[in-house]
Amino acid sequence: MHQFTETSKPDRPSGGAKVRPLTGLRAARMAGGLACAIVAVVLCLARDGHAAAQAAEADPRRDATVEAVIRVMPSVVNIATETLVEVRDPFEEMLRDFWGPYYRRRPPMATYSLGSGVIIDEAGYVITNDHVVRRANRVTVTLAQEGGGKEYEAEVIRGTSRSDVALLKLKAEPGEKFTAAVFAADDDLLLGETVLALGNPFGLGGSVSRGILSSKSRRPPVEGTELDIEDWLQTDAAINPGNSGGPLINLRGEVVGLNVAVFREGQGIGFAIPIKRVTAALAEIFSPDLNQLWFGARLRPGAALTVSAVEADSPAAKAGLQPGDVVESINDKTPRGYVDFIEELAGSGDRRAVRLGVRRAGQRQELTVRLVKETTVFNAALIKQRTGLSVQEITRDLAENLGLITRSGLLVAAVESDSPAARAGIQRGHILLGLAGTVPESVVHAAKMLYARAKGETVRVQVLVTTRRGPLIVPRRAEVELTLR
Repeated sequence: MHQFTETSKPDRPSGGAKVRPLTGLRAARMAGGLACAIVAVVLCLARDGHAAAQAAEADPRRDATVEAVIRVMPSVVNIATETLVEVRDPFEEMLRDFWGPYYRRRPPMATYSLGSGVIIDEAGYVITNDHVVRRANRVTVTLAQEGGGKEYEAEVIRGTSRSDVALLKLKAEPGEKFTAAVFAADDDLLLGETVLALGNPFGLGGSVSRGILSSKSRRPPVEGTELDIEDWLQTDAAINPGNSGGPLINLRGEVVGLNVAVFREGQGIGFAIPIKRVTAALAEIFSPDLNQLWFGARLRPGAALTVSAVEADSPAAKAGLQPGDVVESINDKTPRGYVDFIEELAGSGDRRAVRLGVRRAGQRQELTVRLVKETTVFNAALIKQRTGLSVQEITRDLAENLGLITRSGLLVAAVESDSPAARAGIQRGHILLGLAGTVPESVVHAAKMLYARAKGETVRVQVLVTTRRGPLIVPRRAEVELTLR
């Protein structure tokens, strides 16, 4: 029979007393107790291990959709605008004329509207649709509850009706920082992938709707006309009034588009401006700050300033800048964000040379970009080279002489024989109202649109044909297809 001795006490009994062996029933009880203790420890360890495994296992509710919303919602804002409208009443006009300074004129009426936006820079820069803030006298921005729910006054920096993108700046405390959203790469879109529309529908506050990317290049309706604008994204995620200007995101939490419209005649059909058009609009918005200097690369706003696109033969391309490069410094300074980078780039206008520190495949490289004036590349000569058209901008005097009520578009001054324009039927005196669905606001703008397109590509051109009938000038719109050379 085995004998067990008590070894838990290190001190030997005094007086040299012998240790009494455990035998019989007492030994059996001790053995049983030890066995029970071992079993209890094993069960405890098993229970703790199971609990740890459960803790390590992801919450099944926190799927990719929830994670994407958690990541982006702090960057989503609600936008409220107030626009003062002068109301002219013939009776009031008569009273004012009669009583003069003694007549107290009724104050102007105010109209209010709601929209959405998304923060793109930690300094408090917000993008939204231009139609949300156009002509607004006062803009108020409220962060989503996940972003603190705080309210700010906002200044409209600049916007373009052509791109329907506007840039705002929150009037925040000095040094206050905000959570900025991250843009997806240009054209990083999968037909049928899950997308989420975030915004402020009907003024209800931060809201999320889910759907799929139904089309990557749709032409949505404008003022009840046929589908005629290129390259908008289509989704069945619910986009309602008030969602305009909010982000459309993928499951990585990246902004793939800016919600812009809903198709009233259809169920579950909404549209968004693709992110490559948004970044192009931002470059255009900041173009005056760059003094019309050509950089030739687009960057994605976010924590890391990543190059999303580089134009062929541009200053950026000649310097060796590549898509995917992460810009870490500009002129030996670390930019705090997208806008800080643009401001430093604009400050380089006088010396025309920009030093960039970029990280590519884990290696840092130093590049020097030499900026050039846009007009040296994007000019009437480029338009003639690609199309055979000689065009000029429509001045006020020219519009009066031609009897035009608008100065939009470009006047065709001449057409080269046997050129793409001549074969398309465009003639001297026609007015170019649109190139690929976009109104060319200047010669530089039109040349930029043509520069980015490949040889042999077909472009839809909208022209205004004017016919004089006696004292009347009768305008007629036409559309032709022009193959670039």
